[in-house]
Amino acid sequence: MTRDSSPFSERFGFHAPAAEISVRESAPDEVRDAVVMLGYRNGVGPGRMRDALCEVLLKRPDPGNWSAGNIENEVHQLADGAPWYKIYDFVERLYVEVGKADFTGDRQRQFEASLNQSFKELGVGWQLEAGQLMARGSEAFTLTTQDAVAVMRESAAPTAANEIHEALSDISRRPHADITGAIQHAMAALECVAREVDGSSDTLGQIINRLTLPRPLDQALHKLWGFASEQGRHIQEGREPKFEEAELVVTIASAVSVYLLRHRKNGLQE
Repeated sequence: MTRDSSPFSERFGFHAPAAEISVRESAPDEVRDAVVMLGYRNGVGPGRMRDALCEVLLKRPDPGNWSAGNIENEVHQLADGAPWYKIYDFVERLYVEVGKADFTGDRQRQFEASLNQSFKELGVGWQLEAGQLMARGSEAFTLTTQDAVAVMRESAAPTAANEIHEALSDISRRPHADITGAIQHAMAALECVAREVDGSSDTLGQIINRLTLPRPLDQALHKLWGFASEQGRHIQEGREPKFEEAELVVTIASAVSVYLLRHRKNGLQE
């Protein structure tokens, strides 16, 4: 029987519950330590770790450090002193490093899974997806946006799917999320879907009353459209939208888009 080399907790699915997201634009010591240790655990030795970190930070390795112990100390010093957003750049760089000479991709998948679990337990609002860090929101945000992209592509609505992808990219920008951009792209995705369903080129505000939305959800959508227009397009002086507000808009726009596309599909099949 082949021996499973993964840790006990991973083999049997034991892990701490996800903590409330409290870390977005920072990288506390425990996050820095977890990133470095996961790199070591997934086959990146001290020398390669230092080279990768120095490459991210654009610093020259200390030529006086040549033993493994000294290099490890240098890695920790570099990681401790790095700007917070460079730590997340380092995560993406480590993903590449972990994948070297790993032709099956198993080690990268293991690194990604372990890192994402650690980030959940530490309350970090980021997650690694195929080597790229994306914003991690609530469970509803994650599931809804993933479902929306899949349904849009299946329903031949690639423009809408691309708008959701752009919304996720905007909300995931470092060091500061593009909140207004995320709101704009999310509502643009919903507008694309509404036009597709309605068979017109009208604006979403004009189409809402013709959509198959039960009352009073149609009125709620009108209010969402008004909020997005104000916050995403006509920002008031001194009133910058918050991350949580953008997360809410992206979630609702994704959910309504999925509802409309599935309702149309079911209607055509009847």
